[in-house]
Amino acid sequence: MAEPILSIQNLKKTFGALKATDDVSVDLRKGEIHALIGPNGAGKSTLIHQIAGTLRQNSGTIHFNGAEISDLSVAERAQCGLGRTFQISSLMPGYSALRNVTLALQSRQGSSFRFWKSAITDLALVDEAEEILQRVGLYERRLITSAELSHGERRQLEIAIVLALQAKALLLDEPMAGMGPEGSLALTGFLDKLRDEAPILLVEHDMDAVFALADRISVLVYGRVIATGSVSEIRNNPLVREAYLGEGH
Repeated sequence: MAEPILSIQNLKKTFGALKATDDVSVDLRKGEIHALIGPNGAGKSTLIHQIAGTLRQNSGTIHFNGAEISDLSVAERAQCGLGRTFQISSLMPGYSALRNVTLALQSRQGSSFRFWKSAITDLALVDEAEEILQRVGLYERRLITSAELSHGERRQLEIAIVLALQAKALLLDEPMAGMGPEGSLALTGFLDKLRDEAPILLVEHDMDAVFALADRISVLVYGRVIATGSVSEIRNNPLVREAYLGEGH
């Protein structure tokens, strides 16, 4: 079996006496969606913050694409291709979807003198941005400002931005939050097609979406992984059912 693109080994994070991350080991393989589920306060978002670099672990290691990134900054991890999406700050609400993506492409080039050149007038950037927007299903909405897009469309735009930054894997923290059934269904279909381009570590409370998308599921309870397995294995695990899923699932 090929080496995982993302490997978290024995990660620990404490806040005083609270063990928010308690010796967690999970990985993400190419072409898969690996979901992290668990009750509120289980430590899912804390784990994502540590992987993204916004929170430093007390101990343990994080390897990405064959290199250790445990001590890298958020920006350095992003430069390696680790994409953290669904952060409000990643969108410029007064700019069109097309301009948001072209600016991401421009920033990827890293040439500071280009900062003063309007990205929207660079035809090569525009062509690439339109291609990315076509892939995420937003081409017809490319001239609409991000503030006018629906909740689900903003999610798609944020993914377009990290794809423009050449993300090799995505960390998604509750992408379905605030969405109705139709929006969740549409985003589920979109993410399902994305896994081959960028594998996804997914934190999500919408269990219908999790069971529809996940190749593997890890269950966190009180900062510990109590089980990892396929959808069927997790659904039928007595410990998981007692700790989180309940008999209604």
